[in-house]
Amino acid sequence: MSETVRLTTGQAVVRFLAAQFSERDGAEQRLIPGMWGIFGHGNVAGVGQALLQAAHTSDEHSGGLPYYLARNEQAMVHTSAAFAKMRDRLATFACTASTGPGSTNMITGAALATTNRLPVLLLPSDMFATRYPDPVLQQLEDTRGGDVTVNDAFRPVSKYFDRITRPEQLIPAALAAMRVLTDPAETGAVTLCLPQDVQAEAFDWPAGFFARRVWHVPRPAPEPAAIARAAEVLRTARRPLVVAGGGVVYSGAGEQLAELANATGVPVADTHAGKGALPADHPCAVGGIGSTGTAAANALAAEADVVLGIGTRYSDFTTASHTVFGNPDVTFVNLNVARLDAVKHSAVAVTADAREGLRALLAELDGWRVETSYRDHAGRLAAEWRRVTDECYSRGHGPLPAQTEVIGAVSEAAGERDVVINAAGSMPGDLQMLWRARDPKAYNVEYAYSCMGYEVAAGLGTKMAAADREVFVLVGDGSYLMLSSELVTMISEGIKVVIVLVQNHGFASIGSLSEELGSQRFGTAYRYRSGESGLLDGEALPVDLAANAASLGATVLRAGSVAELRDALAEARANSTTTVVHIDTDLFGPGPPGSGWWDVPVAEVSRMDSTAKAYETYAAHKQNQRHYL
Repeated sequence: MSETVRLTTGQAVVRFLAAQFSERDGAEQRLIPGMWGIFGHGNVAGVGQALLQAAHTSDEHSGGLPYYLARNEQAMVHTSAAFAKMRDRLATFACTASTGPGSTNMITGAALATTNRLPVLLLPSDMFATRYPDPVLQQLEDTRGGDVTVNDAFRPVSKYFDRITRPEQLIPAALAAMRVLTDPAETGAVTLCLPQDVQAEAFDWPAGFFARRVWHVPRPAPEPAAIARAAEVLRTARRPLVVAGGGVVYSGAGEQLAELANATGVPVADTHAGKGALPADHPCAVGGIGSTGTAAANALAAEADVVLGIGTRYSDFTTASHTVFGNPDVTFVNLNVARLDAVKHSAVAVTADAREGLRALLAELDGWRVETSYRDHAGRLAAEWRRVTDECYSRGHGPLPAQTEVIGAVSEAAGERDVVINAAGSMPGDLQMLWRARDPKAYNVEYAYSCMGYEVAAGLGTKMAAADREVFVLVGDGSYLMLSSELVTMISEGIKVVIVLVQNHGFASIGSLSEELGSQRFGTAYRYRSGESGLLDGEALPVDLAANAASLGATVLRAGSVAELRDALAEARANSTTTVVHIDTDLFGPGPPGSGWWDVPVAEVSRMDSTAKAYETYAAHKQNQRHYL
């Protein structure tokens, strides 16, 4: 008879996770180096007890797994996703939450992780499997079936979902979870629901379940025929353009991308996830592409006859809602580890790891190079945009500085390997156009789900993944108000992050978009409700977010100008504890000059002149929209 170990399901989860490792290119690391959690009645005596026992047991079979106390369940998923991003998806955290609202708070984080193709392991507690005490506290009663719980809402945002209603079900479910977490084409949020009674139930587990297990993360090689087809198309190109996405970064293929650019002279644009894959100062780098892309990248996209997309999902911001690639005869060649993305836009598809695919493609393109005139043309466009960026960084705008000047000051303060973090509002657009990333890990702007509240939590996860880098979180007042709780966690864990809190007393991005769409910035400013108009158009609210940050334990520096901001950033960088640098900026910009479009439908009929005029502009832009067939 094989050896068994008697443990509760919660104890088995902890011991199993502690023994999981990932490996790529011969380098191993803990796949799940710890667990985030907030305890409630649904997990405190199950997974919570298991973590306690592991922390106080020193023998080789204890299954030690460090526990980290979060202050918000959504935030701990964001922290885990940012950690996974920084670790090239080779490691992530597990997250445990109590039943009901504690667990459903993680759903937004799950959606962010899956949309961004980032691995996170979620362990939401669930209702009693035995159903003896039904309905229990925080239980949803559904007349359609007794097995429906609020955790079913995780299904559409999880790449793998299971509910463990018997202890022995954990064995195949846990192995399946690790498979998905380590699959570069299928990874995302993985959800294993743990009923609170099952967590505490004992079972005789086969000892082999807890053996040290190494999950090899594959690098799928391209089919030679696919590479030949791709090279054949590229050799016909007179105005080719590379679009580098996050797949280049996660694959560690930056060196191969640079070799391709050096050998062929093809200009390289990037997405948010791909920024830094080719350093911004490389002669072939032309910056971000799409709705908030640089004028250089978008001009080249408009005339490109062949687009080589590497590791990109082609979101609407990348394609400017299917308008940025203007050549009627444009052909796409897509290199992607996920076939879902490789075949987009009727492309010549190469389904493979980015590094391996680039190596094969470079060999097949040996001797081919773009014409000197085209390379020089791309270089002139890039140089002009560098001049525009310098202007945006030093506008001298007043009385309050422009947001672009704040970004410029942070850019000056950040070293080549330091990381900037953002996710929502007007800053992602400004950053995509203006930030000069010179390292593939220096830019973390979450713009797949663009989730307000990501920034502070992501700063924590990023610093945990790369303690040797300075981390600069750029966060607006809107996002800060939604989720700033992990400032307390940073203080508790002794983790230092620099947070630049930009306060403009409103939603700058949506306010600007609202005005553009004829809705007159309605409902986007933080104001008192007026007794005369009945609208939120009174005086500005006396909200002091710097004082709020100080109350949470952070060191706070207030900057009243760009010059003071530079001094504060230098001081914050030298500090050993988390520091919030607060500055007020002009709600109305000005921002960098845009050259892309985003499809946000405008009311087709309206009694308001502003909306009617906006619809005319919208209808004109729609004429340029197309399917890429």
